[in-house]
Amino acid sequence: MKKIIIIGGGAAGLFAALSAVNVAPEATEVIVLEKNEKAGKKIYITGKGRCNLTNDCDPEEFLSHVVANPKFLMSSLNLLTPKDTIVLFKKLGLEVKTERGRRVFPSSDKASDVTAVLMKRILCCGVKVVFESNVLDIEKNNDGFTVKTLRGEFCSDAVIIATGGLSYPSTGSNGAGYVFAEKFGHTIIKPCPSLVSLKISEKLDLEGLSLKNIEVSLLKDGKVLSSEFGEMLFTHDGVSGPCILPISRIVSCGNYGNYILKINLKPALSTEVLDKRILRDFDSHKNKNLSNALENLLPKKLIRDVIIKSEIPPEKKAAEVTKAERGKLAETLQNFTLTVTGTGGFNEAVVTAGGVCVKEVNPKTMESKIVKGLFFAGEVIDIDALTGGYNLQCAFSTGYAAGKAAALS
Repeated sequence: MKKIIIIGGGAAGLFAALSAVNVAPEATEVIVLEKNEKAGKKIYITGKGRCNLTNDCDPEEFLSHVVANPKFLMSSLNLLTPKDTIVLFKKLGLEVKTERGRRVFPSSDKASDVTAVLMKRILCCGVKVVFESNVLDIEKNNDGFTVKTLRGEFCSDAVIIATGGLSYPSTGSNGAGYVFAEKFGHTIIKPCPSLVSLKISEKLDLEGLSLKNIEVSLLKDGKVLSSEFGEMLFTHDGVSGPCILPISRIVSCGNYGNYILKINLKPALSTEVLDKRILRDFDSHKNKNLSNALENLLPKKLIRDVIIKSEIPPEKKAAEVTKAERGKLAETLQNFTLTVTGTGGFNEAVVTAGGVCVKEVNPKTMESKIVKGLFFAGEVIDIDALTGGYNLQCAFSTGYAAGKAAALS
């Protein structure tokens, strides 16, 4: 009987187990070693506890949302497409729904239901899950592998490393998979936090302020590198939110120097229309100070900083603002700039960029090109994508490919 050990009981690990027992149920013994007291800890917190489990799009469009090494994912994604994933979960008894942006969630809005149906299925198929079994070392010998844990040693013909990256260390992600991979000769592309908040140099008293229907652009040396439209949030030392997370990927794996965020607070208005809007508000509040005259145009909390950047005396009456000053105000509203100094850490990053170099992994099977019988799946590999269900699907697809190949090899 073929023995397979899967290190990590997260999204990739559970799908690897599911795949392995489906392919060869009578000829495969699968053991999942999970360091935590329960499986799928990171699944529980994805999608703000609702679990955006995939995105209902075709593989070609899906790959356009993968940032690192999309070509590497082609084979595994075609083996288990987003639509296949949706059908599979329905067969497991999980009802799903599709929301804005084709994001797919459990109908119950409970991330725990995703883990529950996966656990129920693999346990029914005879998979053994050993909790609180922190892996200390993996050794390769003529007969296969010996995995040493705090709960003793486990022997197998194949090992699938599905330990995740470094993001959300509270869920158990500590980079152990990188250590094991390096031991067997694999190259690790430097891990860095991705889909994370950005830190700024400006000292603003705007924490908690949310801006909607804005456009945010990331510039370096005057060149626009990326733009997003939607919502952003000011934090105690920077910015976050749906507009910021995709942009952060560029910053986190690059050089912080010279990155500028340009925020267009009124992207739907042309310069001319915006000027007319400002003039109309000023005419309605002629005798009010500038800060009070802008209350219909901007969130009250933001007015002070906009005025400061516009270099207009805040005590000036609306009727006294000159055409040139009004033009400067309009320019500030559509070019509110912030200086990026870095990103948030792994403790808040949605995903880890970097990991096991894909050149050293077979894209069809997820097997190591260096060590036969050693497989990788999920976030431990140098693959990452944007928000919207793409990262979990990457974990599901690579886990599924690894489990199938390990069972059949």
